[in-house]
Amino acid sequence: PVLLSAALLLIMDRSFGTSFFLSDIFIQGEVLHYQGGSPVLFEHLFWFLGHPEVYIVLLPALGITSEVMSTNARKPIFGYRAMVASILAIAFLSTIVWGHHMFISGMNPFLGSVFTFTTLLIAIPSAVKAFNYITTLWKGNLQLNPAMLFSIGLVSTFITGGLTGIILGDSTLDINVHDTYFVVAHFHLVMGISALYGLFAGVYHWFPKMFKRMMNKNLGYVHFWITAICAYGVFFPMHFVGMAGVPRRYYENTAFPMFDELTDVNVLITVFALIAGLAQLVFLYNFISSIFYGKPTEQNPWKSNTLEWTAPIEHLHGNWEGKIPEVHRWAYDYSKTQDNGEYVIPGQDFVPQNIPLQQDEEELNH
Repeated sequence: PVLLSAALLLIMDRSFGTSFFLSDIFIQGEVLHYQGGSPVLFEHLFWFLGHPEVYIVLLPALGITSEVMSTNARKPIFGYRAMVASILAIAFLSTIVWGHHMFISGMNPFLGSVFTFTTLLIAIPSAVKAFNYITTLWKGNLQLNPAMLFSIGLVSTFITGGLTGIILGDSTLDINVHDTYFVVAHFHLVMGISALYGLFAGVYHWFPKMFKRMMNKNLGYVHFWITAICAYGVFFPMHFVGMAGVPRRYYENTAFPMFDELTDVNVLITVFALIAGLAQLVFLYNFISSIFYGKPTEQNPWKSNTLEWTAPIEHLHGNWEGKIPEVHRWAYDYSKTQDNGEYVIPGQDFVPQNIPLQQDEEELNH
């Protein structure tokens, strides 16, 4: 809605003689001519959309990662309440940090310091999520299937990309690398690669539920390792290119002889990008071929607790035959043991949400 409103106001200014983007109505007592206006005012509206939007893309990937990582670490999510609170905090703080895109736009320097504070503040819930992911993995019985590898890869890119965000979020440091390839590297590691890793993790994890067949695990490993290596091969060198001063959005830099020595780095980045693109063909082939020729799957191949794996393999209207399952516990009771150290359900380290247990009934009566 904000971007649409800004676009409509801009169209009216350019085509119908209105003056929504005037920064000063009077200059030395004289009324400013209605034509023209301040691009900075438009930028504020644009980035008020632009920054929350990147979190809108990223937050679903973080949710998928939480689910996949808990299932494949065979552990409950560490600090579940803190994870939920951090998502809510990120969602709120994302609406008050838009000005860090505008540090060198001519914006008031005091306002820049305010946006620096709010931007660095968002590092706190982001760090909470990163540490909770790491501690979920700690001493877990890790099942390193492709979905789990992409989830771990998301944590890696989320941390490495987030560290450079501390530099870009500081109004003083940002002056040196603003609108350079440093920004491209930071942004695409955090929002682009991390979001894609979450997407891939979700596809590998829920593919058996969608198509009743398994994707080829070996092709999944090939897809992950080539993608992971090439992603860092593309964006890690970009940090150094950006610190050298190479601006983004330039078709070529032949007008700047000082950048000639960086041509080989650009070639290396391009090679990694092309290889990464080809690796996605492996995923596409694996996805399409597995729909028809994949190994038939059991109802709950990942030994997961959540309700979707209790639904029949056949796709039914309403998902379940008869009565909808009753939920008896939260979704992450993995490796749940009794006082004697034995699993609650003998022989399995998970307890589906729809299975009632005697101890649950006793606790309810108590």
